[in-house]
Amino acid sequence: MGLGIAQVFAQAGHPVRATDTAQGARANARDRMAAALELRLAKGAMTSADRDATLTRLTVVDRVEDIAPAHLVIEAVAERLEVKQAVFRALEPLLPPDAVLATNTSALSVAAIAKGLARPGQVVGLHFFNPAPVMKLVELVAHPGTSPAALALARTLAEGAGKTVIGCPDRPGFIVNRCARPYYGEALALLEEGRSAAEIDAAMVAAGYRLGPFALIDLIGADINLAATESLSAAMGGHPRFHVFAALKAQVAKGDLGRKTGRGFVHPVDSVPPPSDSEGIALRIEAALANEAAWLLSEGGVTAEGIDMAMKLGLNFPRGPFEARARHGDERVRATLAALEAAAPKHLKTRYLPAPEARP
Repeated sequence: MGLGIAQVFAQAGHPVRATDTAQGARANARDRMAAALELRLAKGAMTSADRDATLTRLTVVDRVEDIAPAHLVIEAVAERLEVKQAVFRALEPLLPPDAVLATNTSALSVAAIAKGLARPGQVVGLHFFNPAPVMKLVELVAHPGTSPAALALARTLAEGAGKTVIGCPDRPGFIVNRCARPYYGEALALLEEGRSAAEIDAAMVAAGYRLGPFALIDLIGADINLAATESLSAAMGGHPRFHVFAALKAQVAKGDLGRKTGRGFVHPVDSVPPPSDSEGIALRIEAALANEAAWLLSEGGVTAEGIDMAMKLGLNFPRGPFEARARHGDERVRATLAALEAAAPKHLKTRYLPAPEARP
């Protein structure tokens, strides 16, 4: 991820300094970037002159302190609060006072990362999606003390590098990781009720999604999906909307993590025809997606348009949750949620209660 982010800004014309604690990663960084650029060259996405110029803009340094001087620093180190804080503490005294310290965290509080720094207002979240050179979305995260100037600089540089930047507040999961939970969770609820993973996926593909929820879990890795779900569940007080389903935990315990282990929920099984109630499956999952998006919207700091755009760009969804709601109609979505809540087992009670904006 870190090298991909470096490539994004080097391609945009910026001199970039990069480092890694692993000597091997530093030693082959330029070769790895060259290989990535060669693929773009082969596709006609860049010229050989652009490739060469991009590579000349990358300087690999041995120590994190050698990143200075820089006006924007983006860390993509391990998702551990103390590690990210240590990197920023080491760099802050060496940087210009107006330098922006950006974290690429997908799960940690940006305010917590900024805590203890001399200039916490210079810390923002810049959450890129993998692979960074390809994915257009960047979530720009402001914590309560973030400087408007720091936000403006981070946005300008990311947009100048060709990214679509969507602002969001410093809340668990930001936009995409939070609002995506029902895509997986409602599929797992259906699995718990006796439906097969293959037919659930087939229903969502028939509804226009490039990958069904289980194929997406298999692509990401069940272990990664479980970690994200458990993290968000803990951050949201264990609310049933973020229930950690037993089937996902069992999949990880078995080691059937998806493509990377050769076996997952649906990988490598062939696809099946959509079931006769495909429309109902898609409605249920999209109603849950729309409701979670409405809960996030009710908390402030985001827009419906921003949420829809983030979900489409971050997950390649065919439509955002509010667009899906409009497609089905408010009344149908409300009725679906009410029926699901009435039938919910004890461990899922309150999961389907409508968000304030969704109430009649």
